[in-house]
Amino acid sequence: MEDIFAKLYDMTAFSNIIADPSFLVMYAIAFILLYLGIKKHYEPLLLVPIAFGVLIANFPGGDMGVIQADENGMVMVGGVMKNVWEMPLHEIAHDLGLMNFIYYMLIKTGFLPPVIFMGVGAMTDFGPMLRNLRLSIFGAAAQLGIFTVLLCAVLMGFTPQEAGALGIIGGADGPTAIFTTIKLAPHLLGPIAIAAYSYMALVPVIIPMVVKLFCTKKELMINMKEQEKLYPSKIEIKNQRVLKIIFPIAVTTVVALFVPTAVPLIGMLMFGNLIKEIGSDTSRLFDAAANSIMNAATIFLGLSVGATMTSEAFLNWTTIGIVIGGFLAFALSITGGIFFVKLFNLFSKKKINPLIGATGLSAVPMASRVCNDIATKYDPKNHVLNYCMSSNISGVIGSAVAAGVLISFLG
Repeated sequence: MEDIFAKLYDMTAFSNIIADPSFLVMYAIAFILLYLGIKKHYEPLLLVPIAFGVLIANFPGGDMGVIQADENGMVMVGGVMKNVWEMPLHEIAHDLGLMNFIYYMLIKTGFLPPVIFMGVGAMTDFGPMLRNLRLSIFGAAAQLGIFTVLLCAVLMGFTPQEAGALGIIGGADGPTAIFTTIKLAPHLLGPIAIAAYSYMALVPVIIPMVVKLFCTKKELMINMKEQEKLYPSKIEIKNQRVLKIIFPIAVTTVVALFVPTAVPLIGMLMFGNLIKEIGSDTSRLFDAAANSIMNAATIFLGLSVGATMTSEAFLNWTTIGIVIGGFLAFALSITGGIFFVKLFNLFSKKKINPLIGATGLSAVPMASRVCNDIATKYDPKNHVLNYCMSSNISGVIGSAVAAGVLISFLG
Protein backbone atom coordinates (compact mmCIF):
# COMPACT_ATOMS: atom_id res chain seq x y z
CA MET A 1 0.00 0.00 0.00
CA GLU A 2 2.86 2.33 0.84
CA ASP A 3 4.40 1.64 -2.57
CA ILE A 4 1.17 2.68 -4.26
CA PHE A 5 1.05 5.98 -2.34
CA ALA A 6 4.74 6.53 -3.02
CA LYS A 7 4.19 6.03 -6.75
CA LEU A 8 1.17 8.34 -6.68
CA TYR A 9 3.25 10.97 -4.89
CA ASP A 10 6.12 10.61 -7.38
CA MET A 11 3.63 10.96 -10.22
CA THR A 12 2.73 14.45 -9.05
CA ALA A 13 4.91 17.54 -9.27
CA PHE A 14 5.02 18.03 -5.48
CA SER A 15 8.20 16.02 -4.95
CA ASN A 16 10.09 18.09 -7.52
CA ILE A 17 8.75 21.38 -6.17
CA ILE A 18 9.75 20.48 -2.60
CA ALA A 19 13.21 19.46 -3.80
CA ASP A 20 13.59 22.69 -5.81
CA PRO A 21 11.67 25.68 -4.32
CA SER A 22 12.79 27.89 -7.23
CA PHE A 23 9.70 26.64 -9.06
CA LEU A 24 7.61 28.60 -6.54
CA VAL A 25 9.38 31.81 -7.55
CA MET A 26 8.44 31.19 -11.17
CA TYR A 27 4.80 30.48 -10.24
CA ALA A 28 4.73 33.78 -8.35
CA ILE A 29 6.09 35.62 -11.39
CA ALA A 30 3.49 33.93 -13.64
CA PHE A 31 0.64 34.86 -11.27
CA ILE A 32 1.84 38.48 -11.04
CA LEU A 33 1.96 38.76 -14.83
CA LEU A 34 -1.50 37.19 -15.10
CA TYR A 35 -2.81 39.66 -12.51
CA LEU A 36 -1.35 42.61 -14.46
CA GLY A 37 -2.83 41.35 -17.72
CA ILE A 38 -6.28 40.33 -16.45
CA LYS A 39 -7.01 42.68 -13.57
CA LYS A 40 -4.96 45.75 -14.51
CA HIS A 41 -5.51 45.35 -18.29
CA TYR A 42 -1.79 45.92 -19.01
CA GLU A 43 -1.43 44.66 -22.61
CA PRO A 44 -3.51 41.50 -21.96
CA LEU A 45 -3.12 40.26 -25.55
CA LEU A 46 0.61 39.92 -24.86
CA LEU A 47 0.92 39.46 -21.14
CA VAL A 48 -1.69 36.71 -20.67
CA PRO A 49 -0.13 34.28 -23.21
CA ILE A 50 3.38 35.02 -21.90
CA ALA A 51 2.34 34.56 -18.28
CA PHE A 52 0.53 31.31 -19.05
CA GLY A 53 3.59 30.12 -20.94
CA VAL A 54 5.70 30.81 -17.84
CA LEU A 55 3.22 28.88 -15.72
CA ILE A 56 2.99 25.71 -17.81
CA ALA A 57 6.75 25.65 -18.48
CA ASN A 58 7.57 25.36 -14.78
CA PHE A 59 5.53 22.30 -13.81
CA PRO A 60 8.07 19.47 -13.46
CA GLY A 61 7.38 16.57 -15.79
CA GLY A 62 5.05 18.56 -18.03
CA ASP A 63 7.74 18.94 -20.70
CA MET A 64 6.32 22.31 -21.78
CA GLY A 65 9.46 24.37 -21.16
CA VAL A 66 11.68 25.49 -24.01
CA ILE A 67 15.13 23.92 -24.02
CA GLN A 68 17.58 26.63 -24.97
CA ALA A 69 20.18 25.63 -27.56
CA ASP A 70 23.74 26.85 -27.15
CA GLU A 71 25.44 29.23 -29.58
CA ASN A 72 26.11 26.29 -31.92
CA GLY A 73 22.47 25.16 -31.90
CA MET A 74 23.16 22.08 -29.76
CA VAL A 75 20.51 20.72 -27.36
CA MET A 76 20.40 17.67 -25.12
CA VAL A 77 17.93 15.07 -26.45
CA GLY A 78 17.66 11.78 -24.55
CA GLY A 79 21.15 12.19 -23.14
CA VAL A 80 22.68 12.92 -26.55
CA MET A 81 23.71 16.36 -27.88
CA LYS A 82 22.00 17.13 -31.18
CA ASN A 83 21.93 20.13 -33.50
CA VAL A 84 18.35 21.39 -33.38
CA TRP A 85 18.61 22.87 -36.88
CA GLU A 86 19.50 19.48 -38.32
CA MET A 87 16.70 17.60 -36.56
CA PRO A 88 13.61 16.72 -38.70
CA LEU A 89 10.43 18.58 -37.74
CA HIS A 90 8.66 15.45 -36.50
CA GLU A 91 11.67 14.65 -34.29
CA ILE A 92 11.61 18.11 -32.70
CA ALA A 93 7.88 17.77 -32.00
CA HIS A 94 8.23 14.22 -30.63
CA ASP A 95 11.45 14.52 -28.61
CA LEU A 96 11.32 18.16 -27.48
CA GLY A 97 7.57 18.85 -27.30
CA LEU A 98 5.07 21.36 -28.65
CA MET A 99 6.61 24.55 -27.24
CA ASN A 100 10.06 23.72 -28.55
CA PHE A 101 8.58 23.01 -31.98
CA ILE A 102 6.85 26.43 -32.05
CA TYR A 103 9.88 28.20 -30.59
CA TYR A 104 12.52 26.83 -32.95
CA MET A 105 10.42 26.74 -36.11
CA LEU A 106 8.49 30.01 -35.79
CA ILE A 107 10.44 32.28 -33.47
CA LYS A 108 14.11 31.40 -33.47
CA THR A 109 14.08 31.27 -37.27
CA GLY A 110 12.94 34.90 -37.20
CA PHE A 111 9.60 34.13 -38.87
CA LEU A 112 7.08 35.54 -36.40
CA PRO A 113 8.49 39.05 -35.62
CA PRO A 114 8.10 40.33 -39.23
CA VAL A 115 4.64 38.71 -39.42
CA ILE A 116 3.61 40.58 -36.28
CA PHE A 117 5.04 43.79 -37.74
CA MET A 118 2.79 43.27 -40.76
CA GLY A 119 -0.20 43.09 -38.42
CA VAL A 120 0.94 46.18 -36.52
CA GLY A 121 1.24 48.06 -39.80
CA ALA A 122 -2.25 47.00 -40.82
CA MET A 123 -3.64 48.35 -37.55
CA THR A 124 -1.65 51.60 -37.59
CA ASP A 125 -2.83 54.93 -38.97
CA PHE A 126 0.12 57.07 -40.03
CA GLY A 127 -2.22 60.03 -40.42
CA PRO A 128 -1.40 61.69 -37.07
CA MET A 129 2.32 61.51 -37.85
CA LEU A 130 1.93 62.87 -41.38
CA ARG A 131 -0.22 65.75 -40.11
CA ASN A 132 2.39 66.62 -37.46
CA LEU A 133 5.54 65.49 -39.23
CA ARG A 134 7.82 67.83 -37.30
CA LEU A 135 6.93 66.01 -34.08
CA SER A 136 8.18 62.71 -35.44
CA ILE A 137 11.77 63.74 -34.70
CA PHE A 138 11.11 63.07 -31.02
CA GLY A 139 10.63 59.40 -31.86
CA ALA A 140 14.27 59.37 -32.96
CA ALA A 141 15.42 61.11 -29.77
CA ALA A 142 13.73 58.43 -27.69
CA GLN A 143 16.15 55.81 -29.01
CA LEU A 144 18.74 57.23 -26.59
CA GLY A 145 18.19 54.36 -24.15
CA ILE A 146 19.19 51.74 -26.75
CA PHE A 147 22.69 53.09 -27.34
CA THR A 148 23.35 54.29 -23.79
CA VAL A 149 22.63 50.88 -22.29
CA LEU A 150 24.60 49.20 -25.08
CA LEU A 151 27.73 51.11 -24.01
CA CYS A 152 27.09 50.44 -20.31
CA ALA A 153 26.52 46.73 -20.94
CA VAL A 154 29.85 46.43 -22.79
CA LEU A 155 31.60 48.07 -19.83
CA MET A 156 29.88 45.59 -17.49
CA GLY A 157 31.33 42.62 -19.36
CA PHE A 158 28.67 41.72 -21.93
CA THR A 159 29.91 41.06 -25.46
CA PRO A 160 29.02 43.79 -28.01
CA GLN A 161 26.42 41.44 -29.53
CA GLU A 162 24.84 40.72 -26.13
CA ALA A 163 24.93 44.43 -25.29
CA GLY A 164 23.16 45.28 -28.55
CA ALA A 165 20.43 42.74 -27.84
CA LEU A 166 20.06 44.14 -24.31
CA GLY A 167 19.98 47.76 -25.44
CA ILE A 168 17.20 47.18 -27.99
CA ILE A 169 14.78 46.66 -25.08
CA GLY A 170 14.85 50.47 -24.87
CA GLY A 171 12.92 50.59 -28.13
CA ALA A 172 9.92 49.16 -26.26
CA ASP A 173 9.04 46.82 -29.08
CA GLY A 174 8.85 43.08 -28.43
CA PRO A 175 9.12 41.82 -32.03
CA THR A 176 12.07 44.15 -32.68
CA ALA A 177 13.81 42.92 -29.52
CA ILE A 178 13.23 39.28 -30.53
CA PHE A 179 14.40 39.83 -34.12
CA THR A 180 17.56 41.66 -32.99
CA THR A 181 18.39 39.08 -30.34
CA ILE A 182 17.96 36.21 -32.81
CA LYS A 183 20.59 37.87 -35.02
CA LEU A 184 23.03 38.97 -32.30
CA ALA A 185 22.69 36.82 -29.17
CA PRO A 186 20.16 33.98 -29.62
CA HIS A 187 21.19 32.35 -26.32
CA LEU A 188 19.68 35.38 -24.50
CA LEU A 189 16.38 35.35 -26.40
CA GLY A 190 14.24 34.09 -23.51
CA PRO A 191 15.11 36.67 -20.83
CA ILE A 192 15.34 39.56 -23.32
CA ALA A 193 11.92 38.77 -24.81
CA ILE A 194 10.39 38.49 -21.35
CA ALA A 195 11.95 41.79 -20.24
CA ALA A 196 10.90 43.59 -23.42
CA TYR A 197 7.27 42.46 -23.26
CA SER A 198 7.01 42.94 -19.49
CA TYR A 199 8.18 46.55 -19.72
CA MET A 200 5.86 47.17 -22.67
CA ALA A 201 3.01 46.01 -20.48
CA LEU A 202 4.21 48.27 -17.65
CA VAL A 203 4.14 51.42 -19.79
CA PRO A 204 1.25 52.82 -17.64
CA VAL A 205 3.55 52.57 -14.62
CA ILE A 206 6.96 53.54 -16.04
CA ILE A 207 6.01 56.59 -18.13
CA PRO A 208 4.20 58.43 -15.28
CA MET A 209 7.14 57.68 -12.98
CA VAL A 210 9.70 59.18 -15.39
CA VAL A 211 7.44 62.12 -16.29
CA LYS A 212 6.97 62.97 -12.61
CA LEU A 213 10.74 63.03 -12.12
CA PHE A 214 11.62 65.31 -15.02
CA CYS A 215 8.57 67.43 -15.98
CA THR A 216 7.07 70.43 -14.23
CA LYS A 217 3.36 71.12 -13.93
CA LYS A 218 3.76 74.15 -16.21
CA GLU A 219 5.33 72.01 -18.93
CA LEU A 220 2.65 69.33 -18.69
CA MET A 221 -0.06 71.98 -19.10
CA ILE A 222 1.26 73.18 -22.47
CA ASN A 223 -1.80 73.01 -24.71
CA MET A 224 -0.87 71.88 -28.20
CA LYS A 225 -4.11 73.10 -29.79
CA GLU A 226 -3.54 76.59 -28.40
CA GLN A 227 0.02 76.53 -29.70
CA GLU A 228 -1.31 75.56 -33.13
CA LYS A 229 -3.65 78.56 -33.09
CA LEU A 230 -0.86 80.92 -32.04
CA TYR A 231 1.63 79.53 -34.52
CA PRO A 232 -0.27 77.76 -37.32
CA SER A 233 1.59 75.36 -39.55
CA LYS A 234 2.47 76.63 -43.03
CA ILE A 235 2.35 73.14 -44.54
CA GLU A 236 -1.06 71.97 -45.73
CA ILE A 237 -1.74 68.43 -46.94
CA LYS A 238 -4.20 68.60 -49.84
CA ASN A 239 -4.65 64.90 -50.63
CA GLN A 240 -3.95 62.87 -47.54
CA ARG A 241 -5.13 59.54 -49.00
CA VAL A 242 -2.53 59.69 -51.79
CA LEU A 243 0.17 60.66 -49.28
CA LYS A 244 -0.77 57.75 -46.99
CA ILE A 245 -0.40 55.33 -49.92
CA ILE A 246 2.90 56.80 -51.10
CA PHE A 247 4.38 56.98 -47.59
CA PRO A 248 4.86 53.21 -46.88
CA ILE A 249 6.31 52.67 -50.37
CA ALA A 250 8.72 55.60 -49.96
CA VAL A 251 9.82 54.62 -46.43
CA THR A 252 10.49 51.02 -47.47
CA THR A 253 12.56 52.19 -50.45
CA VAL A 254 14.64 54.64 -48.41
CA VAL A 255 15.27 52.15 -45.59
CA ALA A 256 16.16 49.42 -48.08
CA LEU A 257 18.77 51.71 -49.63
CA PHE A 258 20.39 52.91 -46.40
CA VAL A 259 19.74 50.16 -43.80
CA PRO A 260 18.96 46.93 -45.68
CA THR A 261 19.09 44.85 -42.49
CA ALA A 262 16.00 46.69 -41.20
CA VAL A 263 13.89 45.74 -44.24
CA PRO A 264 12.39 42.51 -42.75
CA LEU A 265 10.73 44.61 -40.04
CA ILE A 266 10.17 47.94 -41.79
CA GLY A 267 9.13 46.30 -45.05
CA MET A 268 6.49 44.13 -43.41
CA LEU A 269 5.28 47.06 -41.26
CA MET A 270 4.84 49.22 -44.33
CA PHE A 271 3.28 46.42 -46.38
CA GLY A 272 0.65 45.90 -43.68
CA ASN A 273 -0.08 49.62 -43.68
CA LEU A 274 -0.20 49.82 -47.48
CA ILE A 275 -2.88 47.14 -47.84
CA LYS A 276 -4.89 49.02 -45.23
CA GLU A 277 -4.63 52.37 -46.98
CA ILE A 278 -5.39 51.06 -50.50
CA GLY A 279 -8.90 50.27 -49.32
CA SER A 280 -11.52 47.90 -50.74
CA ASP A 281 -9.23 46.37 -53.39
CA THR A 282 -7.03 44.82 -50.68
CA SER A 283 -9.57 44.63 -47.86
CA ARG A 284 -9.35 40.84 -47.61
CA LEU A 285 -5.56 41.00 -47.24
CA PHE A 286 -5.91 43.75 -44.65
CA ASP A 287 -8.48 41.76 -42.68
CA ALA A 288 -6.24 38.68 -42.62
CA ALA A 289 -3.13 40.64 -41.61
CA ALA A 290 -4.86 42.65 -38.88
CA ASN A 291 -6.98 39.85 -37.43
CA SER A 292 -6.50 36.12 -38.02
CA ILE A 293 -2.77 36.13 -38.86
CA MET A 294 -1.91 38.71 -36.21
CA ASN A 295 -3.91 36.93 -33.51
CA ALA A 296 -2.42 33.51 -34.29
CA ALA A 297 1.11 34.94 -34.35
CA THR A 298 0.57 36.69 -31.01
CA ILE A 299 -0.67 33.48 -29.36
CA PHE A 300 2.25 31.38 -30.62
CA LEU A 301 4.80 34.03 -29.76
CA GLY A 302 3.43 34.76 -26.30
CA LEU A 303 3.12 31.14 -25.17
CA SER A 304 6.49 30.00 -26.49
CA VAL A 305 8.39 33.07 -25.27
CA GLY A 306 6.84 32.57 -21.84
CA ALA A 307 7.87 28.91 -21.98
CA THR A 308 11.53 29.97 -22.25
CA MET A 309 11.25 31.39 -18.74
CA THR A 310 12.10 28.25 -16.78
CA SER A 311 13.68 28.45 -13.34
CA GLU A 312 17.07 27.32 -14.70
CA ALA A 313 17.10 29.92 -17.46
CA PHE A 314 15.64 32.82 -15.49
CA LEU A 315 17.03 32.65 -11.95
CA ASN A 316 20.65 33.59 -12.65
CA TRP A 317 22.77 36.76 -12.56
CA THR A 318 22.84 37.19 -16.35
CA THR A 319 19.06 37.32 -16.51
CA ILE A 320 18.87 39.67 -13.52
CA GLY A 321 21.37 41.96 -15.29
CA ILE A 322 19.19 41.86 -18.42
CA VAL A 323 16.06 42.77 -16.44
CA ILE A 324 17.83 45.69 -14.74
CA GLY A 325 19.51 46.84 -17.96
CA GLY A 326 16.24 46.57 -19.85
CA PHE A 327 14.50 48.79 -17.32
CA LEU A 328 17.26 51.39 -17.60
CA ALA A 329 17.07 51.28 -21.41
CA PHE A 330 13.32 51.76 -21.26
CA ALA A 331 13.47 54.62 -18.76
CA LEU A 332 16.34 56.35 -20.60
CA SER A 333 14.42 56.23 -23.88
CA ILE A 334 11.51 58.03 -22.25
CA THR A 335 13.92 60.50 -20.62
CA GLY A 336 15.72 61.15 -23.91
CA GLY A 337 12.48 62.09 -25.63
CA ILE A 338 11.47 64.41 -22.79
CA PHE A 339 14.79 66.26 -22.68
CA PHE A 340 14.89 66.67 -26.44
CA VAL A 341 11.52 68.45 -26.23
CA LYS A 342 12.90 70.64 -23.43
CA LEU A 343 15.89 71.51 -25.63
CA PHE A 344 13.61 72.27 -28.57
CA ASN A 345 11.45 74.56 -26.44
CA LEU A 346 14.49 76.66 -25.50
CA PHE A 347 14.86 77.79 -29.11
CA SER A 348 11.28 77.78 -30.37
CA LYS A 349 8.36 80.14 -29.82
CA LYS A 350 5.93 77.31 -30.52
CA LYS A 351 6.17 75.22 -27.35
CA ILE A 352 5.70 71.46 -27.27
CA ASN A 353 4.37 69.42 -24.37
CA PRO A 354 7.19 67.12 -23.14
CA LEU A 355 4.69 64.26 -22.98
CA ILE A 356 5.08 64.07 -26.76
CA GLY A 357 8.75 63.28 -26.28
CA ALA A 358 7.89 60.64 -23.69
CA THR A 359 5.91 58.73 -26.34
CA GLY A 360 8.85 58.22 -28.67
CA LEU A 361 8.67 54.55 -27.74
CA SER A 362 7.27 51.78 -29.89
CA ALA A 363 4.52 50.86 -27.46
CA VAL A 364 1.71 52.00 -29.77
CA PRO A 365 -0.87 53.20 -28.86
CA MET A 366 -0.60 52.56 -25.12
CA ALA A 367 2.18 55.13 -24.59
CA SER A 368 0.08 57.82 -26.29
CA ARG A 369 -3.02 56.93 -24.26
CA VAL A 370 -1.04 57.05 -21.01
CA CYS A 371 0.45 60.45 -21.82
CA ASN A 372 -2.94 61.82 -22.86
CA ASP A 373 -4.35 60.71 -19.50
CA ILE A 374 -1.51 62.51 -17.72
CA ALA A 375 -2.19 65.72 -19.67
CA THR A 376 -5.94 65.68 -18.98
CA LYS A 377 -5.32 65.24 -15.25
CA TYR A 378 -3.67 68.67 -15.21
CA ASP A 379 -6.11 70.21 -17.71
CA PRO A 380 -9.27 68.26 -18.77
CA LYS A 381 -9.33 70.17 -22.07
CA ASN A 382 -5.72 69.43 -22.98
CA HIS A 383 -6.01 66.38 -25.26
CA VAL A 384 -2.59 65.54 -26.71
CA LEU A 385 -3.36 62.06 -28.08
CA ASN A 386 -3.02 62.89 -31.79
CA TYR A 387 0.21 64.80 -31.20
CA CYS A 388 1.64 61.98 -29.08
CA MET A 389 0.77 59.46 -31.78
CA SER A 390 3.06 61.31 -34.19
CA SER A 391 6.08 60.70 -31.97
CA ASN A 392 4.81 57.26 -30.95
CA ILE A 393 4.45 55.97 -34.51
CA SER A 394 7.82 57.38 -35.54
CA GLY A 395 9.27 55.52 -32.56
CA VAL A 396 8.16 52.23 -34.13
CA ILE A 397 10.05 53.09 -37.30
CA GLY A 398 13.00 54.46 -35.33
CA SER A 399 13.47 51.35 -33.18
CA ALA A 400 13.29 49.06 -36.23
CA VAL A 401 15.92 51.16 -38.02
CA ALA A 402 18.06 51.15 -34.86
CA ALA A 403 17.77 47.36 -34.80
CA GLY A 404 18.95 47.24 -38.41
CA VAL A 405 21.94 49.43 -37.58
CA LEU A 406 22.91 47.22 -34.62
CA ILE A 407 22.62 44.07 -36.73
CA SER A 408 24.74 45.63 -39.48
CA PHE A 409 27.54 46.72 -37.14
CA LEU A 410 27.49 43.88 -34.59
CA GLY A 411 26.05 40.90 -36.50
